[in-house]
Order: sequence, then C-alpha cells, then structure tokens
Amino acid sequence: MQYRKDKKGNLLSVLGFGCMRFPQKGRSIDLEETEREIMEAFHAGVNYFDTAYIYGGSEAALGEIVERNGIREKISIATKLPQYLVGSRAALDRYFNEQLARLRTDRVDYYLMHHLTDVAMWEKLKSVGVIEWIEEKKRNGAIRQIGFSYHGNTDGFLRILNDYDWDMCQIQYNYFDEYAQAGVDGLKTAAQKGIPVVIMEPLRGGKLVNMLPARAKEIMQDSRRDWSPAEWSFRWLYNQPEVTVVLSGMNSLDMVRENCRTADSAGAGTFTQADFDVLKRVTGAIRASDKVGCTGCRYCMPCPKGVDIPGTFRCYNAMFIESPSEGRMQFAQTVGLTREPAFASQCVQCGKCEKHCPQGIPIREKLKEADKALRPLPYKIGISVVRKFMFRKTKKKEQT
Repeated sequence: MQYRKDKKGNLLSVLGFGCMRFPQKGRSIDLEETEREIMEAFHAGVNYFDTAYIYGGSEAALGEIVERNGIREKISIATKLPQYLVGSRAALDRYFNEQLARLRTDRVDYYLMHHLTDVAMWEKLKSVGVIEWIEEKKRNGAIRQIGFSYHGNTDGFLRILNDYDWDMCQIQYNYFDEYAQAGVDGLKTAAQKGIPVVIMEPLRGGKLVNMLPARAKEIMQDSRRDWSPAEWSFRWLYNQPEVTVVLSGMNSLDMVRENCRTADSAGAGTFTQADFDVLKRVTGAIRASDKVGCTGCRYCMPCPKGVDIPGTFRCYNAMFIESPSEGRMQFAQTVGLTREPAFASQCVQCGKCEKHCPQGIPIREKLKEADKALRPLPYKIGISVVRKFMFRKTKKKEQT
C-alpha cells in the first residue's frame, strides 16, 4: 500500500474505505461480510475509513468491527456532521455525541461538514457558532482535524476553501468529471494551499464500470493495458500528486483485493501520454449521447447575468448519459441551490457567450432547451421551496 501525508504529516493510505455501501443482508448491513472486507483492507494497509451520520447503520457497524478487532489506534476514522439538520449550537453536540457513541470512540480523526453545495450552508453553520464549537472540540481532542465535503460548483468550493483554516476537504472527482463541481481547479487550489484532498465517487457510483457503453469498453480492451475499467479510473487519480486519498465503496472481497493491488502499484507520474489518450477516447465514447457538445472549457464565462452555462449543459447531458433524474439531481446540487441564482432563465440573449465558444454552440437556444428539460414544473417548484428554506436564515442575519 502506498501512503500520502495529511496536513499534519500523518501517513494515509492512498485507498480509503468508503463505508456508505456496506454489503446488505435483507434490509440490514451484513456485519460478518462487512467485517471480512474491512479486515482484508486493513491487513492490506488501508488505514482511512470514511462514514457519515446518514449512512444507515454504517457508523455503528464500523464502530463494532473496529472495537472487536482492536484496531482503533491503527486507523483513522472520518465521519460527517449532518449540517442540513443543524439549526442550533445544541444540535452540534447532540449529533456529534451520538456519532461518538455509534463509533465506540472518544474522538473523530477527520470530521467533515457534510454535503455543502453552496457557501450559504457554511454561513448558516457559522451563524450557530460552529467555528467556536470546532475550536473547542479540537482543544479537547474530540476532533483531530476538520474538513468539509462538497457537491456544488467551483466558485462556491473556492469561497468555502478560502474562508476558514481547513485541515482537509473532500470532493467528487474522476476522469469524466474533471471539470465538474470543485473540479481540477478546486483540487489544485486546495493542494497549493497545503490542504489534503480526499476523492469521493472515483467511479461515479459505479457508472464508470457498470454503465460504460460498449464502445468505451472496447477502447480500453484494445489498449496495451490489462486494466479493468475501475483500475483505469483509480490509476488516473493516483497519477495526480494533489490527490491524497481515493475513497472506494467496496462491497466484495474481490473488489477490495483488486483496489488494494492497484493502490500498491499506481502512483504519481505513472500514467503515460498513451494512457491519457485512451481515456480521452473513452470519454468521447461516453459523451456520444450528449445533447450539447460543451467541453466545459468555460470560455463563455462569466455570464453578465450570472447564468452557469457549462454547469447547466453538463447536467442536461447527464440526463441522457445517465438518467433524467440523475441530471436533475446534479442540477439541483450544483446550479439550482447555489446562493446566487444561476438559472438559464436569467439569460437576456446578449450573445456575449456565443462569441467566445470554441465549439460554436448556439448557447442561447440550447440554454432554453436545457432549462425546460432540467426544470419541469414540479422540479421548479421544489427547487424554489428548498431555496427559501436554505437561505431565509442567512438573509435574516444580514438584515440585522
């Protein structure tokens, strides 16, 4: 197993065990199988285990397994504050103490503000005293290092990153989403600030393995590499020195063993130009069903009216590459629920974006098309309601 350092110099395995998808037996976690997989990973050198308050039964299962096998002092546990449920200082303690009890521990090594999609969520936590609370927990050793996990756009990520002295952060990132969410710009900015980056969804929830089109699989098979689709994804990530840990939601012994083998041999600088060319062709094969030929270059930005043009097109394409519900969910996270509205309906048809688009996309026309597909009436109403709920407290605070 290879290791990279966190902000304090601790060595973390480049492969982290994501605990959201433990094996199931009926409606419950299969504790025996989960223990076999966790201990297989541990003995292979994995020392970073990531869970969260809302991963049903995950914290309790991890706590029981770690205690029974006596490995608490040999691993790092990361879990997350359900910030979307927090409305007071008292709630911070209530959830945290419940998590300690579930995990059967007196400390959390890496504690993350979970699922931030916009700076307003961080501002809401600050308004209930989260910074003072964090400082108190770090002083008494209950929290060793603090971070946040993020699912919004690049701008929001950078604003949160620069607003506090974070110890680490966690982003969705893979070869298909190189320019989505925090993206490569967020990754490199965090690394420049000395902030370790943990990667989630390296396989896009398995989609870069199980839902690859036939042509994409053929391209991989025709290459000189005897790598599985999963190995291609992990090696692309490990090639980047800015990446500290890559999480994998492993739920079989075969998966654990394959991912550990990859983590043992892949590293920064091992990806060749020929390898990059293969993945470029794979990405092209995946994007063959795109509705808009947007590459995410952002030459069209900034829009004078605040429209997130590449973000809207990326989510529109996701409706056809993956599913309508997946595209709309991504839209809500990265465009619809940002503090500053970024909807295509804000477009005033100035045409500035089209003058700079290298692909010659009729952006104004396609924005209307995308907005209609991404925001049918029920979604439009739902996003509006959630926005009012999310941002009402920060607005009240600004007015006082």
